Amino acid sequence: MDDVEKAILISFEESGAIDSALKSQALSFCQQIKETPTVCRICIEKLCFCNLVQVQFWCLQTLHEVIRVKYAMLSLEEKDFIRKSVFSMCCFEVIDDKNNNAVRILEGAPAFIKNKLAQVFVTLVYFDYPLIWSSVFVDFLPHLRKGAVVIDMFCRILNALDDELISLDYPRTPEEMGVAGRVKDAIRQQCITQIVNVWYEIVSMYRNSDLDLCSSVLESMRRYISWIDIGLIVNDAFIPLLFQLILVSGRSEQLQGAAAGCVLAVVSKRMDHQSKLAILQNLQINRVFGLVTGDIDSELVSKVAALITGYAVEVLECYKRVNTEDAKGVSLELLNEVLPSVFYVMQNCEVDNTFSIVQFLSCYVATMKSLSPLREKQLHHVGKMLEVICAQIRYDPIYRENLDMLDKIGREEEEKMVEFRKDLFVLLRSVARVAPDVTQMFIRNSLVSCISSVSERNVEEVEASLSLLYALGESLSDEAIKTGSGLLSELVPTLISTRFQCHFNRLVALVYLETITRYIKFVQEHTDYVPMVLTAFLDERGIHHPNFHVRRRASYLFMRVVKLLKAKLVPFIESILQSLQDTVTRFTSLNHTSNDFLGSEDGSHIFEAIGLLIGMEDVPSEKQSDYLSSLLTPLCHQVETLLINANALSPEESPAKIANIQQVIMAINALSKGFSERLVTASRPAIGVMFKKTLDVLLQILVVFPKIEPLRNKVTSFIHRMVDTLGASVFPFLPKALGQLLAESEPKEMVGFLVLLNQLICKFSTSVHDIVEEVFPAIAGRIFSLIPTEPFPLGHGTNSEEIRELQELQKTLYTFLHVITTHDLSSVFLSPKSRDYLDKMMQLLLQSACHHEDILVRKACVQIFIRLIKDWCTRPDVEAKVPGFRSFIIDGFAKNCCFYSALDKSFEFHDANTLILFGEIVLAQKVMYEKFGDGFLIHFVTNCFTTAHCPQDVAAQYCQKLQVTK
Repeated sequence: MDDVEKAILISFEESGAIDSALKSQALSFCQQIKETPTVCRICIEKLCFCNLVQVQFWCLQTLHEVIRVKYAMLSLEEKDFIRKSVFSMCCFEVIDDKNNNAVRILEGAPAFIKNKLAQVFVTLVYFDYPLIWSSVFVDFLPHLRKGAVVIDMFCRILNALDDELISLDYPRTPEEMGVAGRVKDAIRQQCITQIVNVWYEIVSMYRNSDLDLCSSVLESMRRYISWIDIGLIVNDAFIPLLFQLILVSGRSEQLQGAAAGCVLAVVSKRMDHQSKLAILQNLQINRVFGLVTGDIDSELVSKVAALITGYAVEVLECYKRVNTEDAKGVSLELLNEVLPSVFYVMQNCEVDNTFSIVQFLSCYVATMKSLSPLREKQLHHVGKMLEVICAQIRYDPIYRENLDMLDKIGREEEEKMVEFRKDLFVLLRSVARVAPDVTQMFIRNSLVSCISSVSERNVEEVEASLSLLYALGESLSDEAIKTGSGLLSELVPTLISTRFQCHFNRLVALVYLETITRYIKFVQEHTDYVPMVLTAFLDERGIHHPNFHVRRRASYLFMRVVKLLKAKLVPFIESILQSLQDTVTRFTSLNHTSNDFLGSEDGSHIFEAIGLLIGMEDVPSEKQSDYLSSLLTPLCHQVETLLINANALSPEESPAKIANIQQVIMAINALSKGFSERLVTASRPAIGVMFKKTLDVLLQILVVFPKIEPLRNKVTSFIHRMVDTLGASVFPFLPKALGQLLAESEPKEMVGFLVLLNQLICKFSTSVHDIVEEVFPAIAGRIFSLIPTEPFPLGHGTNSEEIRELQELQKTLYTFLHVITTHDLSSVFLSPKSRDYLDKMMQLLLQSACHHEDILVRKACVQIFIRLIKDWCTRPDVEAKVPGFRSFIIDGFAKNCCFYSALDKSFEFHDANTLILFGEIVLAQKVMYEKFGDGFLIHFVTNCFTTAHCPQDVAAQYCQKLQVTK
């Protein structure tokens, strides 16, 4: 063993037994070898005389790298030497037959060595075939007589040629595409007929003695069928041989599968559709249908399933493309023949096949729209399709308990099924559009079958049937559901009135309620079924179901149903409230240590549903007051009790009690959504009084718990609600509310505070002038103490939570200032207490208008300036309301924002938002000319256009345009 071999062995050592310094030295030595001019000869020499696989692999890898990168720089003699040497190795020959120590690399070599050798061979083909190495494949064929070793190597070379150059499964450069075309053209012209003949001879010769070799040959052949003359394969010799191999059972499934792969390649080959139809018809593919009934986990069944699916896809494509009625008739017959096997494959084989089949069936259904009405055969296929869909969407009973408890396994299984069902439900909806009567009848029969079953063990069947009915609803128009078209007039009442034996199951209960909600518009038109719907939601099938997840979802869906049916539920309000009494009571006396905790979403949806019911003007005034009082009184009492005892709470009790208060606020907030401003303030002011008292109670929370962020957020949300509900009558409560919210606000909370003020200004405009004027100085002082005057830093470490909160606060501030100015409240900035912050505000707005990274923020800032100019500057000959404002606008805003910022590289005119900003800048210039007159134009030209070395005529033309569009 010489130094080169030792270095290679050490470099491959991964056990840790070799000293790291020695390994580093070995790697360095190997790299030096790679860089020597004679590296190719060294590698070939080692391949001739060394049988160590590490050395062989390193030499082949190095040879491959050198050929790929430096081949053009090698001499003609060296190239010839490499070609002859590699060719000899692949043909199982000894390069130096005079040396007794010479080895044949293929002799006993592992697969990865052979594959690497094939890769080197193909790299030479890439550069030299057919222009220089023109006869390489022709010269190789006679060596196949040497037997299995060379045949196997030939297959590896063909596979490598496909992988490295020809196959379109991998991304290729334009150069590689060009070389691939050149190589394929040369093979087609020169030797493909001989290669195909060799394939046939080898398979015929070895089919009984070396099944693995035959499989390898067929796998290679499959790769080439797509671009060679189809007549070389589709003939009286090869096709019968392939089917013989497929149909002979009990020997080698690998060989059967390889033959099936070749037939699939024939079927999938692109060609004229009339010619393809003739080939498909002559294949007599029905001979293989029985093979898919074998072991579904076997490779053979998978390959035959793929063949059947591919065949069906191509037949359908032929049906769509051929023009003659005879050809369409043949296609339809072939489809009718193959579809039962397609359904079998879909129901029994692997998921990958299922997805491709679903896509095929969707295309089939879409194509069958042209056969209107559908013929008997097609109707039969549609029925079978629905059976398969129903079977496919069923959960495996083995996961029943996991899905019911919704543990980790159950969640994973449910997520998988939801994803798996998507394509199947798309197919179902397509079928329903093409054959609505058949689809509805199938779902009806499936549902009736489930109802008639007295067993509790049909959970999966019931869930699947209900899911089909739910999915069907997505393909129906609102009008079809309302009128109960087809069998819906029978299906929906059956659904509503049914109590399944397995209703205790979470999945069944959920899909049952979802399906009722899906078809609720039918009930809206057929009010006789309203009591049954209410019963379904309010009994143990819905809100009183033993499963928490079902109860919570049922509450949400019930709220949606109430929203839709609303006025039709007035006669049932009493009974609904009575049914919900235990739920409401549990909520209003909530104890977070109880296992019966309903969850925040559950409570809020129940109270929203109740609010929608009792908030209607159809409810008598006295009853409405009683209903609302019976809910608000205990909720407010609960808050008052907790607030009184707040100081006595232990650290262990505080989180639970705070959570209690959160829940109560959410309940009241949800309850109020059902009451309109007109009802509360005009027609029934007594209701408004109740909400005012409630607001007064909840505002005490800010006093007792000023720094508890979740409570502040919930109270703020309720104030938002009361602004919409109470209208202007909320004003007396605002000073106290705003004062408390502002007192302890952090950046994140200040954002919420500004959003609340924005709502008030947008709703009441100048009516809230005094309120805004009162709080603005405190807001400005707080914000300007938090946000920096310079732009936020960029780069590493600048994306912290604190920085993000300040950035959000700054953006919200711009929105707040924009809302103030666009609602005629700019005088707020001029109050004695606010004037102290005016300069800071102007500088911040100017900085952001010129340089903020968000174009929309820059636009908002420009719009603020436009409004301020209009409000504070009347005419050119009259001094502005604010001393120094005019000069600030002309010297600062006009020059920096309206001129230089537009010249900055960040100003991308191809961006739509930037164009809008530019429009605002132009508008600002027009407004400045209108308010400041010719003095503005003179200043603008002198300080901007002239300084920027703009030609005088262009500047004059621009100013003229501003004057014309005044």
